[in-house]
Order: sequence, then C-alpha cells, then structure tokens
Amino acid sequence: MQPMSKTAKTYLGIVSLTGVSCLAVGALQWKPENLLQFGFYVLASMMASNLKVILPGITGSMSVNFLFVLVGITELSLPQTLVIGCLSTATQCAMFTKKRPTVPQLAFNISSTAISVTASYALYHNAWLWQRLEGSVTLLLSLATLTYFFVNTLSVTVIVTLTEQKDVWEVWHGSFLWAAPQYLVGGAMAGLIHTLNRFAGWQVAVLVVPVIYFVYRSYRIYLGRLEEETRHVKEMAALHLRSIEALALAIDAKDDTTHDHLRRVQVYATEIAKELGVSNQEVQALEAAALLHDIGKLAVPEQIISKPGRLTPEEFEKMKVHPVVGAEILERVQFPYPVVPIVRHHHEKWNGCGYPAGLKGEEIPLGARILSAVDCLDALASDRQYRRALPLEKALEVVVSEAGKSYDPRVVEILQRRFVELEQKAKNYSENTSKLSTNTRIERGEAPAAGFEKVPSAAERSDASPKVDFLSSIASARQEFQMLLEVTNELGNSLSVDETMSLLAVRLKRMIPHDTIAIYVRQENRLVPQYVNGEDFRLFSSLEIPMGQGLSGWVAENKRPIVNGNPSVEPGYLNDRDKFSKLRSAVSVPLQGMSDTIGALTLYHADAEAFTKDHLRILMAIGSKAGVTIENAMRYCQVESSAVTDELTGLPNARSLFLHLDSELARCKRQNNPLCVLVLDLDGFKQVNDRFGHLQGNKVLQLTAKALRDCCREYDYVARMGGDEFVVIMGGIRRESLSSKTERMVEAVEQVGREINGERLISLSAGEAFFPEDGQDAEQLLAEADRRMYLVKQEHHRQSRLPFALPEMSLPTAIVQ
Repeated sequence: MQPMSKTAKTYLGIVSLTGVSCLAVGALQWKPENLLQFGFYVLASMMASNLKVILPGITGSMSVNFLFVLVGITELSLPQTLVIGCLSTATQCAMFTKKRPTVPQLAFNISSTAISVTASYALYHNAWLWQRLEGSVTLLLSLATLTYFFVNTLSVTVIVTLTEQKDVWEVWHGSFLWAAPQYLVGGAMAGLIHTLNRFAGWQVAVLVVPVIYFVYRSYRIYLGRLEEETRHVKEMAALHLRSIEALALAIDAKDDTTHDHLRRVQVYATEIAKELGVSNQEVQALEAAALLHDIGKLAVPEQIISKPGRLTPEEFEKMKVHPVVGAEILERVQFPYPVVPIVRHHHEKWNGCGYPAGLKGEEIPLGARILSAVDCLDALASDRQYRRALPLEKALEVVVSEAGKSYDPRVVEILQRRFVELEQKAKNYSENTSKLSTNTRIERGEAPAAGFEKVPSAAERSDASPKVDFLSSIASARQEFQMLLEVTNELGNSLSVDETMSLLAVRLKRMIPHDTIAIYVRQENRLVPQYVNGEDFRLFSSLEIPMGQGLSGWVAENKRPIVNGNPSVEPGYLNDRDKFSKLRSAVSVPLQGMSDTIGALTLYHADAEAFTKDHLRILMAIGSKAGVTIENAMRYCQVESSAVTDELTGLPNARSLFLHLDSELARCKRQNNPLCVLVLDLDGFKQVNDRFGHLQGNKVLQLTAKALRDCCREYDYVARMGGDEFVVIMGGIRRESLSSKTERMVEAVEQVGREINGERLISLSAGEAFFPEDGQDAEQLLAEADRRMYLVKQEHHRQSRLPFALPEMSLPTAIVQ
C-alpha cells in the first residue's frame, strides 16, 4: 500500500471494526462439532492458499481457497467457516510472498474475509430465502457464492482506489470481474461436494484436490494470456508514442521555432482539456495533435518557413496548405483517438474567418479550439524569424483581445486564470506514398496574423500633388538612370575591396535613404561584415551570421531579396537583451558572383516600412554588378597578398622582407635610429623530416613562426627567408636588450619540438647585425647576420659531438662579434 489518505484510513478502520464484530459474533456461537471434518477443511484451505495468482493492474493476489469457504458454508457452522476463511487469508498474505504485509494490511484482509463469510453464510442459511426458493441448494449456493465474490472484491477495490488513486470501476472491472465465472464454478463444486457428503461422507472431499489444482491452472493460463495481451497493448502504445515523437522531430528539423515549443503547447493544451472535462481519449488525441499539428509544414517550401520577414499573399497561400496536408499525413497513421480533426482545423477561428473550412463556434472540434489559442500564445511569447518574443503577459493580452473573435472564450478564460501555473508546469516538463495536397488553393483566410508584407511605392510615400508627382517621376527616373550608369562605371574602376565598398556606400546613400549599410561577405558557411557604416556600427560589425539564418543569412542562402524585414532578427543579438538597435526596417539583396552567392548587401532604416519597391529594384540592379566587382577585388587582394606572403606559415616572404627592410633603413637614416636584423635557423630540422615526414616538418615550421611572433613586439617584423630560415627586423633595440629576447626565442622553439615529437630534436641558432655599425644597406646587414648565425650553428654542432652531455638549456643562443 502507498501512504494512505485520511479517507482511506477511515475506511480501513470501519472495515476492520466490522470484521472484528463478525469474528466476535462467531466466537460466541462456537461449538466443538465435526472437529475431524473441520480440521481437514482448515488444512486443505491453507494449502490451497498457496495456489495464488497476482492480480493484473493492482497490488494484490487471489487464491482458490474460496472453494473451502463455500464448502464450509454448506457443511459447517459459522464460527468454523470464519476460522477457515481467516486462516487461509492469513496464510495467503504471509506465505511465499516477496514482501511481508504490514499489520494494517493483514488486519484489513482478514476483516474483509470475515465480513464476506458472514454475509454469504447468513444469506445461505436465511429461512425466508429457503422458503421462497423451496430449499433449492443450487440457487442458494449460487447466491451465496456471488455475495462472497462481490463483498470481498468490492471491499478490496475501494481500498485500492483510495490508496493508489485509481478509478473504482476500472480497478474492479480490470482486476476482478474476470474471476466471477471461476467463483461460480467453485460454487458448483461446493454444491457437488455437499451432495456427495450426504451419501458417501465428508471424506469424499479428498477427491476434490485435483479439481482445485485444475481451477488454479485455469487462473494461471487466463492471467498469462491477459498479461501477454496487456504487454502487446503497451508495446503498441509505445510504438504510437515513438512514431509521434519521430514525426515531431521531423517538424522541428523543418520549422525553425524554439526547441521546446511543441512540448510547451502540449502541456498547456492537455491541462486546459482536463479542466474542461474532456474524455481520456480526447486528451490523448490532443497530446498527439499538440506535437504533430504543424507536420504539414513539411510540404511548405523552406524559404517560406524560415523567412525572417512578413509573408507575401502568394507565400501565405502556400502556407495555408499545411493543416490539410498534415491531416492527410496523419490519416495514414490510424490513431485510435481523433487526432486528425484537431490538426485539420487548428487554424479555424471562432468567428468563422479561419481556414481551411471556415468553421465557426462549436462547429470547430474542442481540441482544435484549445490548440489554436495555446499555439498562438506560445508563438507570441517565442522568438521567431520575423520578430522578437513578447513578454508572456503581453502575449496573453493579445490572445485575450481575440476572445470571441478568433478563440473560444472558455479556453481564453482558463488561459487568463491559470497561465502562471501552466507556464511553471511547462518549464518543469522541459525535456505516405500518396500525393499530398501541396498545390491546393485554400479559399478561406483573410490574412496571416502578422499581416502581409507591405511595400509602399514611391507615389504612396509622397505627399505632393498629382502634377508635382508626375513631374518628379520624370525627373527621378532620369536621375536614377544617371546614377545607375555612374555607379556601374565606377565600380569597375577599382580593384581595392575597401575602396569598392566605400564607393558603393556613398552612391547608395544618395539613391536610397538609409541609416546603416552592411556588406556581408561569405566565408565558408557564415557571413562576416566586410564593410559597415552608419548607426550601430559596432553592433553590426561584430555579427557573424550563419548561412540561412537571420535576415541577411536567409537572403544569401535562398538568393532572394527581402524588403522591410525586421533588423532585430539578425543572429548575434536576437537573444541578447543587452544588444539592442533602434533600426526598424531593412532591405537586403544577395550579392551574386561569377558562379555563386558571395554575400549580401543590407540597408537598415530607423523607420518601419521605410523601403519601397523602387528602392528594392534599384538595389537589385546595383547588387548584380556589385557582387561581381567585389568578388574580383577580393580575388585580386588574395593574389596580391599571396605574392608577398609565405603560404605555409602566413609570414611575409623574402620579397616582402627586402621591401620592408629597405623602407625601415630609409626611415632609420632619416631619424638616426638603431635597427637590428636577426637571422634565425633551425638546428635538427632535417632530422624531423627524415624521422617523422614532411607533413610533421611543415607543422614544426608553422608552430615556429607562431612562437617567434609571440616572442616579438607588435611592431617587430618576422619573415620567412626560405626553408627553415627566418628573419626578424627589430627597430629601436640596443645590443644589451637583444640577449634576453633571443633566449626567449630559443626556449619557445625548443618547446615546439617537444610538443610535436615529445623530445628535444630542434634548437635555434641566431645571428644579429646592427645598423649602422654592421652595415649601411639590406644586403650588408643580412650577410653579416647570416655569417654570425653560422658561427653559432658550428658551435652547436661542435658541442653536440662532445663525449659528454651538456645541460639542455646551457647551449649558447647567440655570439656577438
């Protein structure tokens, strides 16, 4: 038993007190009669108590000892029958059980048996019934058997209901009703024994033992089949649940909503349904529909699902198909409860303006009415592609305002009263070959909740008179043509990325009013801002936008423009409340290169609905040319960079080194400043290549380049001369400061060797030359530094051949001549 409520304790006390009273009445009537027969029945009933089966669905068991209780009712006195029943019950509770019963459990079971025995004994020996039934033992025994069955099973059913929080009818029907035929068979056997006793004596009851075992085996076989059927039902239910979860995952993969949206809707919807008193089947249907109501979005194009802006009328027509398609998909699942009507009609409105069928009021299935209101509330309170989430209280205000129009007032009233509790529960809970109707045109539905995409024309935005509009249209058309021609010509005249983008920004500012311009360039699977100018410069310069996400990412991924989108949905500050922009609208176009999209050009404005169709048209015309120009400039920049950069290490190469050194020497001559040229060479690098391969050798060179940069000052110049030789140009450094720096470089390079190979295989030889003491031009300084480096390398080679080992860090790092 589970911990009992006050009601359960009261009921247990009443049953126990009544049972004790029955035993007391029996004790007062005790007479030592038929003791041998009585002893046999007691022993047989106790043995039969161990032939028991576990009852399905509850904590309890049943044995075949009731047969001897019925025999006792016909053959023995009430006190003797009570002893048979109570002793056999105690044996059933205490013998061969995994868990010993508690005192209250034992008291209740014995008392329940005593009450059942007394009631059935009194009915069987009732003189009025004997007279009315003309002494029919068969009828009297049948009535006594049913009385014993009903009193015993109902008393157990009530205590189970009170302690295990189950339904009375479900417990009795599922755990006891199946045993009624066996009780009647037992009553018939008891009647047979009674009849035989009259002619052959009570000893004939010994022959009943095989029959008792047969009854027990029939119990076991029946319950075995029942258990197998129950297991099969549970497996099928689990299969349905897994199918639902798999379909819900498919929806999550297609529809870019919050991760726990479906689960939250499920919690809200089922709790409201329970308060409205719907049946268990309808609650199960609503649980499944809450997870699957948007499965029809699998038939809606991805660019519409993930569009970070309002839908056009054509896009909304495509979106309205999803409840019909979802219902068609789920019809093939053949749920045992009505899921399909809920999914088909969850976009209907209370006033009949919804879709797809235009149902109104009570015509809409109750589950669909619940789901519609709950889905709207959670959608408003969640971040979406086209807007930020509203606070839950504000979202509820929107839903309440639509009560009686879009949503069932009863559902809204429950939401308004319990939304705090339901929100807490939701948080705690957080963890078809046929052709579908994807081309169906839904005639119902006025507009999506967010409204259609609004793109005012230039004429609609102007307050001038018709005559002025006419003249200004001619002038603006000519001006637009001239500006486009100038931009097209100028874009092709520059191969500098920064210059190209700056020029584009200046020209666009004159043609399309905006507060911020951002040119995003694609790098692998993300967009990075290559040029940003205007308000919130730091904010947009810090964004890195995954392809397909946000406003600009969606444009670049789908190669389609967006006009008057919401700037706040750009990834990077969508969910960051500390990052906030006052910009309210955006127009974005893809930048198309020679073969693929290279990025996106986006203009932001502080006013809502700030951009017109004309602005979009102009931007599209410029964007097609700008994409190719920017791609060419970036390729030129890359080629230019590779001409002066070592491809392996990323350091400046020999050509860049000589140019830089000449420039530095000219500056030092003008300002009379010292300059140091340091030539570095790796010792043991050939051994690394020979032992570990050239790939490992390349890694050593890359890490060495990084280590040298880390050891130098920000304005020092580190270059790769070639092979394993590096050069460092250090302006303004004195001889006395050089030794500590070279020591740090040697230690860093030796550490690189240990990290790569796990042993000390490489070291560093360094030679230096100072301007003006050691030379006046680049060739003299490099030659002198190279000569001194080879002296150090020879010293290292000589020491490595000594017959004794030197300490690891005691090798000289440089020799100053």
